[in-house]
Amino acid sequence: MTFSPTEHAPRRAMVLAAGLGTRMRPLTDTLPKPLVRVDGRALLDHVLDRLVDAGVERAVINVHYLADQIIAHTGARSKPQVVISDERGLLLDTGGGVVKALPELGDAPFFHINSDTIWIDGVKPNLTRLAQGFDPTTMDALLLLASTTGSVGYDGRGDFTMAPDGRLQRRAERAVAPFVYAGAAILSPKLFDGAPQGAFSLTKLFDRAAESGRLAGLRLEGLWMHVGTPGSITEAERAIGASAG
Repeated sequence: MTFSPTEHAPRRAMVLAAGLGTRMRPLTDTLPKPLVRVDGRALLDHVLDRLVDAGVERAVINVHYLADQIIAHTGARSKPQVVISDERGLLLDTGGGVVKALPELGDAPFFHINSDTIWIDGVKPNLTRLAQGFDPTTMDALLLLASTTGSVGYDGRGDFTMAPDGRLQRRAERAVAPFVYAGAAILSPKLFDGAPQGAFSLTKLFDRAAESGRLAGLRLEGLWMHVGTPGSITEAERAIGASAG
């Protein structure tokens, strides 16, 4: 069964690809992490193909480490249209990178996705579910969340608790939370009103939205895979193979 993009699905996306990928060494000594291959394709291509399927026409990709390789790699694509946000002069972190790219993202809500996130969809694509679930009148951000204990390759404490209405609160220090941010979201440009200049973490804006009740979550349907180290690639490929069998 195939799904068409919803009428109100974002047509633009921000893809974070500027990180150093230190935990993926030695692979990332000479290769940027977004170009590490999993199941025969670069992580970045997994992400861009999902965005095309979700109806995205323009993807803004920020680059810093080994940027020329990412620029060359994406130059071969016709869909989506790729716009490079160059951070080679200064790495702006997850929040500052989006602020720099806002002029290319426009005035409407947009997909925001890490270039190294990968998952197996359930019956309906998770990006389609995000588009259908985002309500700009009550949300500044809708985050895709995976199970802290049921995801492949993840051994952290989780990120958020979620109320019955989908509102999120950050995990308390030393606590364990049931949900981990899966690296994909829909964000409203309003989230960045009054945002600081320069480098800063997007978590600062997520926490501000949570305090005002405008940070919401959607549980991922399917299986999320945390590909953070060379060893986790094999585990992810095993899960992908099992799902296709």
